[in-house]
Amino acid sequence: MSHSLANLQYKINSACDLQSVVRTMKAMAAVNITQYENAVNSLSDYHQTVKLGLNVCFHKANLLESAPLYKVNDNHENIGIIAFGSDQGLVGHFNNLLADFLIEKVQTYRGEKYLWAIGERIQPLLSKSNMHIGRSYRLPVSLDTVSELVGELILEIERQREQKGISHLLVFHNRPTSKSAYVATYHKLLPFDQNWKDELVMTQWPSGSLPELLNNKEITFKALIREYLFVSIYKACAESLASENACRLETMLRAEKNIEELLDQLNQNYRHQRQTSIDEELFDLIAGYEALLNKKLY
Repeated sequence: MSHSLANLQYKINSACDLQSVVRTMKAMAAVNITQYENAVNSLSDYHQTVKLGLNVCFHKANLLESAPLYKVNDNHENIGIIAFGSDQGLVGHFNNLLADFLIEKVQTYRGEKYLWAIGERIQPLLSKSNMHIGRSYRLPVSLDTVSELVGELILEIERQREQKGISHLLVFHNRPTSKSAYVATYHKLLPFDQNWKDELVMTQWPSGSLPELLNNKEITFKALIREYLFVSIYKACAESLASENACRLETMLRAEKNIEELLDQLNQNYRHQRQTSIDEELFDLIAGYEALLNKKLY
């Protein structure tokens, strides 16, 4: 009986230690969600500002020809794909959902497909698809390192556009819909074609008159193009990180509930066995006392 009680006590202590870890991870996920959501909200405002700047460029002059690096090459229809997954576990179907969504969507595109996977967990899920797996990247561990990753991706995109003739660029990621829910989505960043221009031109300027473009208009336009690409990929990364932490928070909440139920069961079993052990010892004492009493009487 003492061995059984010691075993139960060991299980209870282990469950308590695990509960402490789960609570810590839950708190970290909640904090991370807040910082990434704040980043997404800030980026949305900045993204809108960049789009308004491009709107002015198109209204003042036809400057689309000033971005030769991003023009469509009619001789190529190769597709570049960026996929934001996760490096860490405990995220449920986070990576599987995005991988299935990505494979389904890219089937509608012709040409060779070149993939850049961000996150170790999603890479194996996409390795068996009919895509060329390019350089892989680790996810940023904080907002301070997101800019570095985005800068490396843009340089890699420009290199592969020249080498592989990539004319289209798609970005796939999970986007949060609430504190604990997310949905897989994607954006077409390239090419900068007439449809993209028409969509930007339709953006309403907030005031009654358009501002003037100063200095060199082409330099201004190219700078806005770079910012548009940068902020679009940055926003996708931040949304993916917010979704990952939302998923992890939900997982930790379920784990915490399961651990609490397990601890209740273990504590009940421990109290029951301990009481049984005490009762057995009392019965032994009573039996021993009665045996001595009977011996004296005879």
